[in-house]
Amino acid sequence: MITTRALAAGVLTALASLVLAAPGPQQSPASGKITVLNPAVSSKMAKRAPLSPRLDTLDGKTLYLVDINWGGPDAAYSVYEEIRDWFAQRLPSVKIVIRRKRGSYAQDDPELWKEIAKNGNAAMIGISG
Repeated sequence: MITTRALAAGVLTALASLVLAAPGPQQSPASGKITVLNPAVSSKMAKRAPLSPRLDTLDGKTLYLVDINWGGPDAAYSVYEEIRDWFAQRLPSVKIVIRRKRGSYAQDDPELWKEIAKNGNAAMIGISG
Protein backbone atom coordinates (compact mmCIF):
# COMPACT_ATOMS: atom_id res chain seq x y z
CA MET A 1 0.00 0.00 0.00
CA ILE A 2 1.38 3.40 -0.99
CA THR A 3 0.93 6.14 1.57
CA THR A 4 0.09 9.72 0.65
CA ARG A 5 3.50 10.77 1.89
CA ALA A 6 5.30 8.22 -0.29
CA LEU A 7 3.20 9.19 -3.31
CA ALA A 8 3.94 12.89 -2.76
CA ALA A 9 7.66 12.16 -2.38
CA GLY A 10 7.64 10.18 -5.62
CA VAL A 11 5.82 12.92 -7.51
CA LEU A 12 8.17 15.59 -6.15
CA THR A 13 11.20 13.49 -7.07
CA ALA A 14 9.91 13.03 -10.60
CA LEU A 15 9.15 16.73 -10.98
CA ALA A 16 12.55 17.71 -9.59
CA SER A 17 14.31 15.42 -12.05
CA LEU A 18 12.41 17.05 -14.93
CA VAL A 19 13.10 20.57 -13.73
CA LEU A 20 16.74 19.99 -12.87
CA ALA A 21 17.60 17.93 -15.93
CA ALA A 22 20.15 19.84 -17.95
CA PRO A 23 20.31 19.38 -21.68
CA GLY A 24 22.81 16.77 -22.73
CA PRO A 25 26.09 17.44 -24.53
CA GLN A 26 25.74 19.46 -27.70
CA GLN A 27 27.83 18.75 -30.76
CA SER A 28 28.93 21.40 -33.18
CA PRO A 29 28.60 19.75 -36.61
CA ALA A 30 31.26 21.99 -38.19
CA SER A 31 34.02 21.35 -35.65
CA GLY A 32 33.11 17.93 -34.34
CA LYS A 33 33.51 19.29 -30.78
CA ILE A 34 31.18 18.47 -27.93
CA THR A 35 30.27 21.16 -25.39
CA VAL A 36 29.59 20.01 -21.82
CA LEU A 37 29.23 21.70 -18.43
CA ASN A 38 31.88 21.15 -15.77
CA PRO A 39 30.11 20.20 -12.52
CA ALA A 40 33.26 20.67 -10.42
CA VAL A 41 32.97 23.19 -7.61
CA SER A 42 35.70 25.77 -7.21
CA SER A 43 37.50 25.46 -3.90
CA LYS A 44 38.29 29.18 -3.86
CA MET A 45 36.33 30.97 -1.15
CA ALA A 46 34.66 34.29 -1.85
CA LYS A 47 36.22 37.36 -0.27
CA ARG A 48 34.46 38.03 3.01
CA ALA A 49 33.74 41.33 4.67
CA PRO A 50 33.48 41.49 8.46
CA LEU A 51 30.13 42.25 10.06
CA SER A 52 29.56 45.70 11.48
CA PRO A 53 29.94 45.88 15.25
CA ARG A 54 26.71 45.82 17.26
CA LEU A 55 25.50 48.96 18.96
CA ASP A 56 25.33 48.84 22.75
CA THR A 57 22.01 50.68 22.65
CA LEU A 58 19.59 52.25 20.19
CA ASP A 59 18.78 55.14 22.54
CA GLY A 60 19.37 58.42 20.72
CA LYS A 61 20.45 56.64 17.54
CA THR A 62 19.19 56.93 13.97
CA LEU A 63 17.92 53.72 12.39
CA TYR A 64 17.31 53.54 8.65
CA LEU A 65 14.63 51.16 7.37
CA VAL A 66 15.40 50.53 3.70
CA ASP A 67 12.78 49.14 1.32
CA ILE A 68 14.70 47.49 -1.52
CA ASN A 69 11.72 47.53 -3.94
CA TRP A 70 11.31 43.79 -4.02
CA GLY A 71 7.73 43.16 -5.06
CA GLY A 72 7.08 46.70 -6.26
CA PRO A 73 6.57 50.07 -4.61
CA ASP A 74 3.55 49.07 -2.52
CA ALA A 75 4.68 45.64 -1.36
CA ALA A 76 6.45 46.51 1.87
CA TYR A 77 6.30 50.18 2.69
CA SER A 78 3.40 49.82 5.15
CA VAL A 79 5.41 47.26 7.14
CA TYR A 80 8.22 49.80 7.57
CA GLU A 81 5.64 52.34 8.75
CA GLU A 82 4.42 49.80 11.32
CA ILE A 83 8.00 49.31 12.53
CA ARG A 84 8.42 53.08 12.78
CA ASP A 85 5.21 53.33 14.83
CA TRP A 86 6.37 50.50 17.12
CA PHE A 87 9.60 52.38 17.85
CA ALA A 88 7.69 55.64 18.42
CA GLN A 89 5.60 53.93 21.12
CA ARG A 90 8.30 51.85 22.81
CA LEU A 91 11.64 53.57 22.09
CA PRO A 92 10.80 57.17 21.24
CA SER A 93 14.43 58.29 21.48
CA VAL A 94 15.26 56.28 18.34
CA LYS A 95 14.98 58.31 15.16
CA ILE A 96 13.52 56.19 12.36
CA VAL A 97 14.18 57.11 8.72
CA ILE A 98 12.35 55.13 6.04
CA ARG A 99 13.92 55.15 2.59
CA ARG A 100 13.10 53.35 -0.62
CA LYS A 101 16.14 52.24 -2.59
CA ARG A 102 16.33 53.49 -6.16
CA GLY A 103 15.94 50.99 -8.97
CA SER A 104 15.17 47.35 -8.60
CA TYR A 105 16.24 45.25 -5.64
CA ALA A 106 19.25 44.02 -7.63
CA GLN A 107 20.60 47.48 -8.49
CA ASP A 108 23.06 49.41 -6.36
CA ASP A 109 22.14 52.78 -4.80
CA PRO A 110 25.47 54.40 -3.79
CA GLU A 111 23.84 57.72 -2.85
CA LEU A 112 21.59 56.02 -0.32
CA TRP A 113 24.48 54.04 1.18
CA LYS A 114 26.47 57.28 1.57
CA GLU A 115 23.49 58.95 3.27
CA ILE A 116 23.13 56.07 5.70
CA ALA A 117 26.88 56.05 6.44
CA LYS A 118 26.82 59.80 7.06
CA ASN A 119 23.57 60.20 9.02
CA GLY A 120 22.68 56.78 10.40
CA ASN A 121 23.86 54.56 13.20
CA ALA A 122 22.19 51.37 11.98
CA ALA A 123 20.09 50.11 9.09
CA MET A 124 17.62 47.34 8.41
CA ILE A 125 17.84 46.61 4.71
CA GLY A 126 15.68 44.04 3.04
CA ILE A 127 12.32 42.85 1.98
CA SER A 128 9.12 42.83 3.90
CA GLY A 129 5.43 42.50 3.39
